[in-house]
Amino acid sequence: MSGRIPQSFIDDLVGRTDIVELIGARVPLKKSGREFKACCPFHDEKSPSFWVSPDKQFYHCFGCGAHGTSLGFLMNYDRLSFPEAIEELASRAGVEIPRDTRPDDGRNREDADLAALMARVAAHWAQQLPGNRRAAEYIARRGLSPETLQKFGIGYAAQSWNDVLQRFGAQARDRQALLAAGLVIERDAAAGPGGDKLYDRFRDRIMFPIRDARGRVIAFGGRIIDQGEPKYLNSPETSLFHKGRELYGLYEVRQSRQTLRRLMVVEGYMDVVRLHQAGIEYAVATLGTATTPEHLKRAFRLVNEIVFAFDGDRAGRAAAWRALNNALPEVREGRQLRFLFLPEGHDPDTLVGAEGKQAFEQRLEGALPLSEYLVQEITAQADLAHADGRARFAEIARPLVARIPEGVYRELLIERLAEAIRLPSNRLKELWAAANTAAPARRDESARESPRSAPRAGQSAGRGGLMRQAVLTLVHHPRIATELAAADLETLAELDEPGADILRALIEDLRRTPCTSTGQLLERWRDRPEAERLNRLAAIETLIADAAAALREFRNALSRMQAEQWKRRLDLLLEKEKAEGLAADERQELQRLIAGPPARRNPA
Repeated sequence: MSGRIPQSFIDDLVGRTDIVELIGARVPLKKSGREFKACCPFHDEKSPSFWVSPDKQFYHCFGCGAHGTSLGFLMNYDRLSFPEAIEELASRAGVEIPRDTRPDDGRNREDADLAALMARVAAHWAQQLPGNRRAAEYIARRGLSPETLQKFGIGYAAQSWNDVLQRFGAQARDRQALLAAGLVIERDAAAGPGGDKLYDRFRDRIMFPIRDARGRVIAFGGRIIDQGEPKYLNSPETSLFHKGRELYGLYEVRQSRQTLRRLMVVEGYMDVVRLHQAGIEYAVATLGTATTPEHLKRAFRLVNEIVFAFDGDRAGRAAAWRALNNALPEVREGRQLRFLFLPEGHDPDTLVGAEGKQAFEQRLEGALPLSEYLVQEITAQADLAHADGRARFAEIARPLVARIPEGVYRELLIERLAEAIRLPSNRLKELWAAANTAAPARRDESARESPRSAPRAGQSAGRGGLMRQAVLTLVHHPRIATELAAADLETLAELDEPGADILRALIEDLRRTPCTSTGQLLERWRDRPEAERLNRLAAIETLIADAAAALREFRNALSRMQAEQWKRRLDLLLEKEKAEGLAADERQELQRLIAGPPARRNPA
């Protein structure tokens, strides 16, 4: 079938599905109050930390952080694509999947058209590979089998300035699509030969299609055959492709029938391809950028163990240290992060070719846990033989530890660091706490949004905390959006706070198309940048029992944000008046503010 699945159908499908029955068919659940619990199916544990809420239609593991809706569970547990998960739920419910061929807001239709164009270009390049002698010889030298070429869709871009342009850019709108997809480049200077201002981005390169979780080609990586720079050339950022989110090979990993226990993150396309060909079908690569927190979030939805495999040279060590820094906010109990450094002169591609799968996987057993790698790297910067060096060790470690969410893992890591400098862990924490009070460390977004650090309903919350409390209340009780009065909406429209745009978008969506559960709301926002944040908020325990209490909590947060905004503006104008004077309109505004904060009608 073709066409987009209407969001209204997805809402209804999620609403029809009993998440307890769905998960209970795969994982033995036990009732505990209003919810159900089990040992988490996504990581090894002996005591249950996996909870399923029938009210929210949502699951969450407090051990490894896995969470989601019924669709998300099928995608993670059964390793289905999003369309496959939709088909599975529809089959269970005994309903047909309707297809909406009309564009919704233009953006999805345009993206679908770009993805279709990328698929046609990928197929064209795959057909060109066998017929080009240099490209075929290069592939033979690298030892890639026909099955591997087909699995990854590897192809060859001709040594031409306009091969793609001529084949796929017959009309002006076709050329605009090629430009939007990053397949051609617009000249900065005067037009080239023939008067054409566009030319092919990829020329005389082995081409690696980059697929998203649904298997759509969204970008390309091209490797030069002979010597030259750049060695690898990637697609630019487009509406389809954001390199900080995507992992090369992740789609192919999810198609493997092997039990997925870990992911190995390497640096290059060829590394991934050769490892998969050798039977190590859990390798992925970042796309010419450092490992980002978003990469790790995506990876930890699938597995609880990630191994970084880097070259043993200076560049590899530097890449590993960047990966560690970005990984810290995602570290917690139930998750494993390890670092493998390869022998000098080898990368994963050459090493697995030289020694084979068994010997290569044997090396994984010696990969350094994050805690040991952290100690090792800090020790290299501080001489632990004397007090000055141990003090420097503690000072280097302090901001790094501050980025790790509170929990068992953080406590154990502090113990390990304290052991390295021969100081009791409690004393080390006291000294760090005193230093943090004197000069507060930056709090990481992930740490701020961890369940343990979130304020519960009724607790005080500063600027930012109030906005998050409002969004959290709405995520847990989406029905209250339809109960908001005109005064509430007026206050919301006037808010100028970080996160206000998200809150307004949520309210607008829920008032236009109400939904009854957290799970339905999360599915609507699945493909938006804020989706992970909303999922984390859904996992937080709240003390708000019903919709009436939720509405009061939401209105209270709005009122307090309005009052704080009024006070900040008043203080700003008073300071400006004292320092440099005010313009006439600012003076009038100040007089209105001095008269008192805006009075909100008490909605019925």
